[in-house]
Amino acid sequence: MVCACIDIGSNTTRLLVASPRNGGLRELCQQRAFTRIGRSLRDDGHIAEPKIDEVAEVVATQARTAEQLGARALKAVATAAIREAGNRDDLVAAVRSRCGVDVEVLTDGEEARLAFVGATRALTEPAAGAVAVVDVGGGSSELAIGTVDGGMTWSASLRLGSGSLADAYLRSDPPAAGELDRVRQHVAGAFEGLRIPEAGLAVAVGGSATSLRRLVGALLEPETLERGLRVLATSPVADVARTYELDPERVKLLPAGMLLLEEASTRMGLPLQIARGGLREGVILEMMR
Repeated sequence: MVCACIDIGSNTTRLLVASPRNGGLRELCQQRAFTRIGRSLRDDGHIAEPKIDEVAEVVATQARTAEQLGARALKAVATAAIREAGNRDDLVAAVRSRCGVDVEVLTDGEEARLAFVGATRALTEPAAGAVAVVDVGGGSSELAIGTVDGGMTWSASLRLGSGSLADAYLRSDPPAAGELDRVRQHVAGAFEGLRIPEAGLAVAVGGSATSLRRLVGALLEPETLERGLRVLATSPVADVARTYELDPERVKLLPAGMLLLEEASTRMGLPLQIARGGLREGVILEMMR
């Protein structure tokens, strides 16, 4: 059965269409639109009306694509920026009115659990012990720990992500050393006091992690993270985007996402493997179950 998930995030609205294959998924289509809902939040914590209309139209377009590809079931979920918006019900209603799709606004715990399911089911090698999943999003970052067979047993959510940090601190192109230092200090403060259980393997999911695969490879460790940050700190956004075939909007957010992933890796004492699955895969796998 072909299934689809639309993930309305703080930075992007993404579609995944997939069918089952050998206990996992066969990807049929992915689409992404940089809707940047987090950046559109007004001072009163509400999503601006033009942004609600834009997101509803993007979801409607992605839903039509899923239908054309034969999706028998579609689920739309929303994460941090929508979760915390004072008028999130207006966005949910606008999407339903535009295309008949119901949007489930995930709690931070459910977001962490679904990312854990998608990441661990996509592992290419068996993991016998505890696995840590780090999901850096646009408006929040989730950490989840558990086992492949037993599922998630611990999670934590930080109310900061690549989008919120980039919007708050990164003004220069390329980002200035002082700007990066302020992001690093903010991230370190957010992790302060967080006691993360031990794990034998750590994987990273989310838009920042996926993009970093092109920039530094599939393993995020001190050497590769330092090399990637050096590229981002010394080259204009347009040059990085062209060289590594990345969207310029993603390149603007990458330094903040990298510093979040770096801090998580340091706190756990483990390198991060970039996972092949995440939240959308977790949603579809549970639909198929």
